[in-house]
Amino acid sequence: MSTETVTATSTELERSDQSIRQRILAYPRPAVLWGSVFTLLLVPELGAVIHAFTQGLLGVLKLLPGDPAVQSAAQLVSAAEEIPTLLSRELIGNRGHRTPGGGWDGTFLGLSAKQAWVIRFTLIYVYAAAMLYWLWRGYLTYREHYRITDWSPVDDQIDRFSSHNWGRAGLVVVAFFLVMALFAPAIGPTTLEQNIRQPYSYETEYLDSETGTVETTPIGVANVQSTSDSNDAVGPWSYDDFDRFHPAGTLKTGKDMMTFLAHGARVSLLIGGASIFLAGFIAVALALVTAYYKGLVDLIVVLTSDSIQVIPVILLLILAMTLFANHWLSAVFNGSLLLILIFAFTNWTFIWRTIRGPALQVAEEEWVDAARSYGQAPRKTMEKHMLPYVIGYLLVYGSMRIGGIIVAVAGLSYLGLGISPPTPEWGRAIASGQNLVTTQAWHIALIPGLMITLLVTGLNAFGDGIRDAIDPQSDGAGSEEAEATGGGA
Repeated sequence: MSTETVTATSTELERSDQSIRQRILAYPRPAVLWGSVFTLLLVPELGAVIHAFTQGLLGVLKLLPGDPAVQSAAQLVSAAEEIPTLLSRELIGNRGHRTPGGGWDGTFLGLSAKQAWVIRFTLIYVYAAAMLYWLWRGYLTYREHYRITDWSPVDDQIDRFSSHNWGRAGLVVVAFFLVMALFAPAIGPTTLEQNIRQPYSYETEYLDSETGTVETTPIGVANVQSTSDSNDAVGPWSYDDFDRFHPAGTLKTGKDMMTFLAHGARVSLLIGGASIFLAGFIAVALALVTAYYKGLVDLIVVLTSDSIQVIPVILLLILAMTLFANHWLSAVFNGSLLLILIFAFTNWTFIWRTIRGPALQVAEEEWVDAARSYGQAPRKTMEKHMLPYVIGYLLVYGSMRIGGIIVAVAGLSYLGLGISPPTPEWGRAIASGQNLVTTQAWHIALIPGLMITLLVTGLNAFGDGIRDAIDPQSDGAGSEEAEATGGGA
């Protein structure tokens, strides 16, 4: 055995006896450097982070009857709104009006509303790219300086994924929509409250082209006069008569479509992500238990799974949304909680079926038998020796199932049974514009339809990349390698 090998082995043994905190204290410089830069990146958006957290806390507290902390949480939300945020509509504003001299008043640096919005939109994605890159650098720092072992199978999986073009393209698409959802309040050219929920409670200023004077009108009135229909439409990348810039045009009601789509991304991704998280938790728990104990336990879960899978999902969704229409569950987050519970109930069976095989396979491995023979508790055996093997398969099939859930949510909203208005949801926009595809208002149905298609395709591509990274012998990986070999020949 070489000197280098002995040194590496002794170093790993020393690290294995230390916690991550002790390893960082022993060599703090890389962690301090990374943490300092991360803090600098986080500070400009700290106000938005605190505001989102306090809003979520307030929403949860409102569900608890008579909770005295609601008023305190509301005060925290108001205080969080006062914390300055760099990438915000307040700092880089695009709501202003033209001036008789040909300039703009009320916008960022006096630029046009279009230019101000483009600057804010671009800076948001530049900031998100920088943050994602630095998080990746954090993982590399951990791997290089603080991980116990110098190598793990995850390293090879990451290398395989980095060379998987289809998977990387899917990751970019998914990241684009995640950023849109997270930064929805800043990406929209106006606010959800002013333009969609309570437009008649706010006013907007604009330059009257006939009189040459600056006038004021309720936003609701401006919306009514900016509708998109078969005869006249405010299309994408255009202004309405009230000096308001609409990157994606307006809806049939005259409300800004980009604001609707950005906040609709939040709804779709929240329902899809939360449903898969809950369904995945149930599926993994049952897969580990059935693989470990087998026999009667496995039979009971198989029969339960088969019973649920034969239920037509769309009929179950329609029935549940109709039965719970006046129930308190349908009022929580405008029906999102009810949809999350239904999709989790119908999807855990499919995920359990897909990871049951890998769980049964790992349950027969020698290290699991060794853990049993040494008297390790079943829960510990499942957690330490079986869970890491199946978690990758959960990521693969979970990412693919999210796309189906997003399509189903859009379909329910299309039928008028999904998320209750005025909460934005992509399917409702498609329903309202389906008869206008061949008219000047083609964008109402086409743009959200393309967004759903792009997001679902991106999720499937991302899932393909993860699958081929975890299992290099899969069909996708094999075909890609064959294609590369043939091209080289």
